[in-house]
Amino acid sequence: MTGRFKIRKPKNIGLAIRRFFVFALPAIVLVGAVVGNIGMGVFKPKPEDKEETAVKATPVVVAEAEAESIQLTVTAQGEAAPRTEINLAPQISGKIVYVSPEFIQGGAFEKGDVLIRVAPEEYQFRVIQARANVAQARNRYVSEQAETNIARKDWEELGQGEGAPLALREPQLAEAAAMLASAEAAFHEAELQLDRTSIRAPFKGRVRSKAVDIGEYVTVGANLGRIFSTDIMQVTLPLTDSELGQLGLPIGFRQTSDKPGHEVSLTAIVAGRPRVWNGRIARTDSSYDRETRVVFVYAEVKDPYGAGADNGAPLAANLFVTAHIKGAEIENGVVVPRAALRGDNEVFVARDDNTLEIRRVSVASSDRTRAVLIGGVEPGEKVIISPVRGAADGISIAIAGAPEAETATLADATN
Repeated sequence: MTGRFKIRKPKNIGLAIRRFFVFALPAIVLVGAVVGNIGMGVFKPKPEDKEETAVKATPVVVAEAEAESIQLTVTAQGEAAPRTEINLAPQISGKIVYVSPEFIQGGAFEKGDVLIRVAPEEYQFRVIQARANVAQARNRYVSEQAETNIARKDWEELGQGEGAPLALREPQLAEAAAMLASAEAAFHEAELQLDRTSIRAPFKGRVRSKAVDIGEYVTVGANLGRIFSTDIMQVTLPLTDSELGQLGLPIGFRQTSDKPGHEVSLTAIVAGRPRVWNGRIARTDSSYDRETRVVFVYAEVKDPYGAGADNGAPLAANLFVTAHIKGAEIENGVVVPRAALRGDNEVFVARDDNTLEIRRVSVASSDRTRAVLIGGVEPGEKVIISPVRGAADGISIAIAGAPEAETATLADATN
């Protein structure tokens, strides 16, 4: 028995050791972790105290607002076109026997010049025949007039009162008078047809195109060519509502002698040289364009191939031009760079204490380079022309080029 107990004893000791590690070891590890964490917190070095840094000023670029008397100008583009352009067509039929040397593309003519002539012989014969008919009708009328006088005299000698119209031959006289009038009308019509064999220019102008030549037979209404008048050349210009406001042009404007239209200069490059033609706004449309929401205005240049030309260079049809329309004159305008304008009506102003101020302004006009203000900014004030992130009234700014800005830049580089 004793030998058996000695053999079992080592097994009880091993079991006890295993139970110890299973139950006691996790508790020992947990306690050690807690003690270690506390120790690290106690012996951790304290952070150094840093001085609070001041808010950095936003660097900006500024420009000075300048006072200037401004002539407002609106710029638009359009194509020159004759105000009057027609198709030339005959009013009679016949064979063409004459074509003017100027009736060619680009040819020039005066009002009343014969451009084309149709063979006149047939119409001359009609005139002769109509003249003979007039002479015959006149003779008959004279005869009936004499017969009527005799009948009236005879009736008066009978002394039987007032005679009947038929007895006095009044219907016959009226018929003869009507026949004479008809013959005279036919004669005048024949003369008119003969005159129409010569197709004359209804105005001074130029030939756009030519469609016929000598020997062709034409009928009434046939297309002989296209011509246009050179008395006035017009340019159709699209303007927005704000541009109309700058010019003070109402919808449906019409130029009169008492109220002339705005002056306009039209420019284009012709044969490698810049050219300028002067005209006026003659009228505006009475409605907005449905698709583009603009209003078309019409600039006119008088005698574009003569007195209105620029040193001999005419304002030719179909030439694309840029129009500069003179508007109102502003005596006390304030001019700032276009970059200073934020949105439609705001400007950032740099105060003397190096803070930013947001101001609402009244804009008279603006283009790609500058804006003209009539309120909100005074001459001499500095406006910010550089981008500003998170702009708000009162934020600190550092003006580029100022000593404070240079100091701030050096400090930033050191840090």
